[in-house]
Amino acid sequence: MKRLEFSPKQRQVLDWWRQDGFDAVICDGAVRSGKTFALSLSFFLWAMTRFQRQRFGLCAASINGVRRNLLAQARPVLERLGFRWEEKISRGEVILRGGGRENVFYLYGGGDEGSYASIQGVTLAGVLLDEAALMPRSFVEQAAARCSVTGGKLWFSCNPAGPEHWFYKEWICRAEEKRALYLRFFMEDNPGLSPKVRQRYERMFQGAFYRRYVLGEWTAAEGLVYDFFDAGAMPPAPEGPFSRWRISCDYGTRNPASFGLWGEKDQVWYRVREFYYDARERGRQKTDGEYAEDLRNLAGGRRIEAVIVDPSAASFIEALRREGWRVRKADNRVLEGIRRTAQALKSGRIVVCEGCEAAAREFGLYRWEEAGEDRVRKEFDHAMDDIRYFVMALDGGGGSAARFVERASF
Repeated sequence: MKRLEFSPKQRQVLDWWRQDGFDAVICDGAVRSGKTFALSLSFFLWAMTRFQRQRFGLCAASINGVRRNLLAQARPVLERLGFRWEEKISRGEVILRGGGRENVFYLYGGGDEGSYASIQGVTLAGVLLDEAALMPRSFVEQAAARCSVTGGKLWFSCNPAGPEHWFYKEWICRAEEKRALYLRFFMEDNPGLSPKVRQRYERMFQGAFYRRYVLGEWTAAEGLVYDFFDAGAMPPAPEGPFSRWRISCDYGTRNPASFGLWGEKDQVWYRVREFYYDARERGRQKTDGEYAEDLRNLAGGRRIEAVIVDPSAASFIEALRREGWRVRKADNRVLEGIRRTAQALKSGRIVVCEGCEAAAREFGLYRWEEAGEDRVRKEFDHAMDDIRYFVMALDGGGGSAARFVERASF
């Protein structure tokens, strides 16, 4: 097996708990900087070195996130070190044995405000919260309160968000007060990431996302959301056959409705045509049946493999399903959708073609709010929303970035 290599920053994470004076560690910074791998491995080693027959918490935005980001990376190394691993999937726990010790690690998903109830009442010797900035404050604080065993410690990792984020204010700005070791990671701190791959990641992000995910800064989003998009450089739709077709829909009655027709050619998706209707401007609202007819006209007899629709448009979704369309409810996570859309545009995974005038107009108007929070203005956003829905549904749902980005591993 390949010999493991650790950067100086990762070694600091692996050893911090051997020092006195800290009750917590916080690792933030760039994406793919090696912080999660080092933190999860250190957490298990600390637990198995310092405790016997205790319970610990492994937390992420979802249980699948715990398994993918924490367990999958640490397990091969722990087994190589002689630890025996037993996962009880139905109970959401992992039992780790080695060196005459045995401890239990409970898996928690903290993706919404109701998640705190899942961890309420349990006593833990330590808690690791991966991507803490994506979790509600109620869950993070409840998890921290569960860590009441003598010698227990808290472990946090996250990518930066805005400077008004509660985790930045309460934990990072007050790290010394909370007796927390704060470590900021950069891509150079991951010895498994080559310069070529680092450059690829640097090209993927723009604006506030570049400063956060590449430079590791807690910075405010401001100005145009897609400030790199050049409406004057939109190409004509390519000639020849397309391999697949999809339609994305942002539904509106009083607000505008925006539909996009997307065709795939040579693993690139092109927005070749669109439909846009503003009821206020036209002075008449359309019915679900009329919008369904507009969608048929946009499809133009093509075989549409999926229609991705605004999840709040329940009546329109039902109308389309009655007519036999294959409808998929869109993933409506705004910030994640914007980030992935920017990546898809910059990487060339999606291309908006000539003639898509509504999309071109909104790219030049779609802006961040100026209140210091990560929010976009609720105006000029209907084509932007349908494009975001489309990107979030690429490759079977949930994202497109994985097809362009090489995953570095140790």
